[in-house]
Amino acid sequence: MPIDLDSVPEVDEVLVELGVGPFVRDTVSAPIGRNDAWSGVTESGRDVFVKRLTGQVEDTKNRMRRLLDFEAYAAKANFDNVHWPQFIGSHPDHRIVVFERINDAVNGAALMVDETFSLAHAQQVGRAIGHLHATPPPEGLRLDESPPGFPPVTFLQGLPLSVFLKSSAGEIEAWRLLQNDPELIAAVQRLRDAERDAPRVPSHCDLRVDQFLVAEDGLFLTDWEEFRLADPARDVGAFAGEWVYRSVLDLVTNRGDEAFVDTEFTHELVLQRGVEKMRRLLPLVHEFWRAYTDVRPDIDAGLAVRATAFAGWHLLDRLVAGALSSSRLSAIQRAAAGVGRAALVNPEKFATTLGFGGAR
Repeated sequence: MPIDLDSVPEVDEVLVELGVGPFVRDTVSAPIGRNDAWSGVTESGRDVFVKRLTGQVEDTKNRMRRLLDFEAYAAKANFDNVHWPQFIGSHPDHRIVVFERINDAVNGAALMVDETFSLAHAQQVGRAIGHLHATPPPEGLRLDESPPGFPPVTFLQGLPLSVFLKSSAGEIEAWRLLQNDPELIAAVQRLRDAERDAPRVPSHCDLRVDQFLVAEDGLFLTDWEEFRLADPARDVGAFAGEWVYRSVLDLVTNRGDEAFVDTEFTHELVLQRGVEKMRRLLPLVHEFWRAYTDVRPDIDAGLAVRATAFAGWHLLDRLVAGALSSSRLSAIQRAAAGVGRAALVNPEKFATTLGFGGAR
């Protein structure tokens, strides 16, 4: 479909202001995501990626500030293992940021689905996040220290009316499932309390495999809108949670099976296949953790356990996100919620299982 840039003239205006020239229209594509985005070649020959932050005014203002904070931080940081797209410029009033586009890059989510996300990739991510967490901000640069909004203890007690009215039937069912679980609510509160007392380091705070771009030049981390000083367990747990969630989704596929027979899934079969699928993918978490602790050996005593709890929340967060466009929860969504709940409620028990050796 043709891209209608005439409806957003500010995009070309910002590109001209930044000195790269307007888009050559027939080169432009518009990736689908949380924000509005366009990529293509400009009249000066620059290959660029343009993002316009969408959402409520205060939220977009904060995300823009954090994104620019990262650029200021990264420009002075002394690390070799963290790569990010080259920043060209921004226009805060239009909520637009412009980056050099990384050509021929493969999204980490595509690698996950194609089963080509390797141990080497996991090692690259582990070293990158380890270096990020180990590199303090330069003197004079103040970073956001506000705690991220999720997991939201208040939502577990009751949804605000504004959220309720915008929620799908599936989302309401998902929140009801969580709200009717006192043990889970207590575990979330314990995690937020532990997070409050944890060391704070520069953190991505929205780490997912679709935030990774793998190119010839290396692995790039993108989307720094949630960057801030935060508990390092958030990023570590998010990476692990991505692979645990993938293993649950694979319960009903033949990925990694020598043979797969279409049969009725009993409770025992679900448990058996769950263990098999998790064993197949958890080496990626082990390699991430090994590389992370090689770079950052002096971790705090509770990081592994908190990271396990955050991995558990990651699955519950996916439960709610996946219910956005559905009228009811699927059996797989409920299975993922069950695994996430177990890790969140008993993180000490599951830390070693996830590969966080040396959990204390």
